[in-house]
Amino acid sequence: METWIQQGPRGFCWNPISTCYSCQVIIQVTEMLHNASLLIDDIEDSSTLRRGFPVAHSIYGVPSVINSANYVYFLGLEKVLTLDHPEAVHVFTRQLLELHRGQGLDIHWRDTYTCPTESQYRTMVLQKTGGLFGLAVGLMQLFSGWKRDLKPLLDTLGLFFQIRDDYANLNSTEYSENKSFCEDLTEGKFSFPTIHAIWSRPESTQVQNILRQRTENVDIKRYCVDYLEKAGSFAYTRETLRGLEVEAYRLITDLGGNPELEGLVKHLSKMFREPETKSGPEED
Repeated sequence: METWIQQGPRGFCWNPISTCYSCQVIIQVTEMLHNASLLIDDIEDSSTLRRGFPVAHSIYGVPSVINSANYVYFLGLEKVLTLDHPEAVHVFTRQLLELHRGQGLDIHWRDTYTCPTESQYRTMVLQKTGGLFGLAVGLMQLFSGWKRDLKPLLDTLGLFFQIRDDYANLNSTEYSENKSFCEDLTEGKFSFPTIHAIWSRPESTQVQNILRQRTENVDIKRYCVDYLEKAGSFAYTRETLRGLEVEAYRLITDLGGNPELEGLVKHLSKMFREPETKSGPEED
């Protein structure tokens, strides 16, 4: 997404843009906001690991990390002002508002033990995950004559990335090594697989009860993973991801093709095409 530039009336290409000042700034701003949002997200989720390392606030403290993350948000705004485009700040503000609205919904559902419908969940994802996609592409299109509507592709990719992340959190050994075992269960988060399990078996409250506990007990989390498997929630999640994958390829083709982006989607799809059996960390 970071390398879209205008090619002319025939469409667009995906060439390196290191010589384009505006694009360099947009890339920097997007990365800054993404990293700052992760710092805040780790605090809001009470996470312990990020990419295999202790989260920043466990080392530097919550107040310092909150202040630093907010500082980076405003550094991003300062860089956007250097783009010297009358609409740039509007795009920046609009997308950050969407991101925080989506995050607010996610937190509200978790803290009030309110399970959203799948439709409500998808809307939240498009706000939260799609915010940075919309920021990067929205800013780039301000400096391009190529104005085709990219929202369908951005929405599809946003859903694909977030639902895949939800699946990986509960069903990927590699993810557990970089975060912690089934961290979403400890957080009490209503993720895509747990939402499916709750609504597909309304007579059972097992998943809700486990989420309420915010448990770190590995045996309880293993039990929940097994329940999700038996409820067909992982199978449904894989089916949903395959549908989003196919739709992403179709939209990319309609826009003129992009081997790099197609390759990325294909690479990310390997994880749910070969389901893992997740038994949890080894015990002594």
